[in-house]
Amino acid sequence: MPHHTPLIGTIVAGLVFAFAAGALAHKLRIPPIAGYLLAGVLVGPFTPGIVADTKLAMELAEIGVILLMFGVGLHFSLKDLLSVRGIAVPGAIAQIGVATLLGTGLGLSMGWEVLGSVVFGLALSVASTVVLLRALQARDILQTERGRIAVGWLIVEDLAMVLTLVLLPVIVTIQNSPDGTGTGDLLKSIAVVVVKVIGFFAAMLLVGKRIIPSLLHWTAHTGSRELFRLAVLAIALGVAFGAAVVFDVSFALGAFFAGMILGETQLSRRAAEETLPLRDAFAVLFFVSVGMLFDPKVILEQPLPLLGTVAIILIGKSAAAFAIVRLFGHPTQTALTVSVSLAQIGEFSFILAALGVSLGVLTGEARDLILAGAIISILLNPLLFSLAVKPGRVSSTAEAAPPPTPPTRTVLIGYGRVGQLIATRVRERGEKLTVIEDQRDMAALAEQAGISVIVGDATSASVLELARIDTASTLLLATPEGIEAGVITVRARAINPALRIIARAHSDDQVEDLAHRGADHVVMGEREIALRMAALAAMRG
Repeated sequence: MPHHTPLIGTIVAGLVFAFAAGALAHKLRIPPIAGYLLAGVLVGPFTPGIVADTKLAMELAEIGVILLMFGVGLHFSLKDLLSVRGIAVPGAIAQIGVATLLGTGLGLSMGWEVLGSVVFGLALSVASTVVLLRALQARDILQTERGRIAVGWLIVEDLAMVLTLVLLPVIVTIQNSPDGTGTGDLLKSIAVVVVKVIGFFAAMLLVGKRIIPSLLHWTAHTGSRELFRLAVLAIALGVAFGAAVVFDVSFALGAFFAGMILGETQLSRRAAEETLPLRDAFAVLFFVSVGMLFDPKVILEQPLPLLGTVAIILIGKSAAAFAIVRLFGHPTQTALTVSVSLAQIGEFSFILAALGVSLGVLTGEARDLILAGAIISILLNPLLFSLAVKPGRVSSTAEAAPPPTPPTRTVLIGYGRVGQLIATRVRERGEKLTVIEDQRDMAALAEQAGISVIVGDATSASVLELARIDTASTLLLATPEGIEAGVITVRARAINPALRIIARAHSDDQVEDLAHRGADHVVMGEREIALRMAALAAMRG
């Protein structure tokens, strides 16, 4: 058996170097994405040492895009998507138009052909799915109105790029035809794309909406966690692949609609949890794959064109998006969120650049500028977010000015099965309760019960401060994740040293770790069950 294969070598090199560079980035207090991109450069073909397979890396990255969009769909609904269509559709089209014009102008100024310049501009107009969603999640704004507008905008861009990829070969054929024939073929191609997209939507709404939830519910009732996890992955990857093969839409769009259909079921939270580890791992491989495409020589050989390319990505199309959102009457913070979200390019840009080069309409110089622009914009995007975008706020029940704090107030992390039981007992004692929950469906249940809810990631210090952890008397950690609970414990203790912290654990190691990090009491479920059962067994008659 060989000890090395391109697939295994690419995965191992990508993950190992990503971990090392990501850890270094964390140590230097810069975004981990910068480390992942650096890892890609190190294992890419343009630097000495280990060289991973670029083509395989890009295919692995597609899995990350599929799983990420599936996860977003789980927390989205068709109602959410339709609620932002009034701005997402015209806004995305206008922004694509502005960015394309700017890119075309830059291309023409460098002496390129008109069609090649237009393709260059189109490649600069579409944002990266992975980067946008990671940024929105990091700021706890994915489920807010501004987050929904940004995602809806991205979906429209996705559809526009699908249309572009289908039509570009036909346009090139018409351009190269000496007698100008081929217009009929162009119109036919447009009609085919429209019919296929409509067919995909119809299939998902009429067939998928019945089959997919039923399949997952049946799997859940088998009681096999392994089979359930496999079903979730099969649905996400299978629908994405089927959508691309049968309807010629993107993997990302297919996965998003599959997740959106499952998001309307009670199993959405569990499905999201089961795909999270793979989603994170393959998202990292996406950034590594981007870094592998980067040739550092472009910085020295084409500094001014590169500066112009980056300016279009970071300033040109972002300014257009900002103006469009404000024109539609949305507040400044919403406009900033959308504009900064789109201030980068990614996977569709690479695909379009590769197609343009293969058709002979795009030069290698243009492709290198697109790749370099992607690297630089992805690297700078987290910084732009931290400067311009405010983190997510609480839900409607908690966004108002905080009421006077009673002497006894409890903060509960997690509103799952255990959290709901805890919340009932705490409220029965008449204590003021605030729940922090990162899943929208669980947060909605807490709101329906009349509980003050903050929707966000409790590992974030800003979310804990928003929950007024500094004035709380007790913190109850109902989350089953030991590592997250440890982070929350440390940060909560730093904000409120007098806080009484009660945590949940599943093993002796977790008990010891949480106690070491500052928890006052740690309850291990298995131990409490054993003690209770032993006590009941001792009660004779």
